[in-house]
Amino acid sequence: MESDDQKRISQALKVATLYYREGYNQQDIATELNISRATVSRLLQFGRDQGLVTIKINNPLAPLDQLRTQLLEKYPTLKKVIIVPGKDNPLEEVGVAAARYLEEIVKDNDILGLGWGRTLYHVALHIAPKDVTDVKVVQMRGSVANTETKNYAFETVNTFANAFHTLPQYLPVPVIFDHAKTEKLVEDDTHIKYILRQGKEADIAVFTVGTVRDSALLFRLGYFTKAEQEKLQSEAVGDVFSRFIDARGRVVDHDINERTIGIDLVELRKKKHSVLVAANVAKIPAINGALTAEYANTLVIDQESANDLLAFSPKS
Repeated sequence: MESDDQKRISQALKVATLYYREGYNQQDIATELNISRATVSRLLQFGRDQGLVTIKINNPLAPLDQLRTQLLEKYPTLKKVIIVPGKDNPLEEVGVAAARYLEEIVKDNDILGLGWGRTLYHVALHIAPKDVTDVKVVQMRGSVANTETKNYAFETVNTFANAFHTLPQYLPVPVIFDHAKTEKLVEDDTHIKYILRQGKEADIAVFTVGTVRDSALLFRLGYFTKAEQEKLQSEAVGDVFSRFIDARGRVVDHDINERTIGIDLVELRKKKHSVLVAANVAKIPAINGALTAEYANTLVIDQESANDLLAFSPKS
């Protein structure tokens, strides 16, 4: 049985991981762990006092312009790389930068296709209204989950749609089904088929990647059995639009992929703007896989993650 000290250390480590690695704010952590915000603050301080967390400030490895050039050289199919310093709040800064970029490129009659998750929600929060007409905002993967964990799908689509003066186009079904036959039946529904076709025809796709860590959103949403999760964690580096990929961006589990509803990854290569947004060093393997497979032609990222991405070499 754990002592009180051991329990406090264990809880402090959990809080520190969510705060420093996953980018949660203190209120999000309090909600996630069902504790008060004051308790979260005390546990973070306890972690620092006990040496469980050390904060190291590194001088940037390279000026942003040089780092941008190096990433464009490493991933030749990238057309644009936007890097923010990310010193105080990487997720917030990346969200602002991605929002400003989208405000520039969205034009009349565009179809804007969206993923979901906390990263995309932070982009949505900073989108300013733009005077455009006949823009469509479409959800590009299913979203409903049998869990209280938030994926921010509806909030993200709604906020983008409001900014571009249009009605949101939802994909109101689970992103992953228990059986491939069920997924196919749902996909044949007239409305669902229309939404999926809009996603396929989208001029702009905006998305992030997921990890295969225990804390990954898709795992917390309860879509997989324990055995399925273990298999994905042993074979994949992360997911793109809920499709799990290896280090080269190839789908790793075709059975699960057949149960997944949303845009096929090969369609991302055809977009005029395929925008990958990320602000978490834990996502580097998945970012590398997505860029290696050419699923994105635009990258919005914080400087620490950009440095790690430049240095990253997948295990053979």
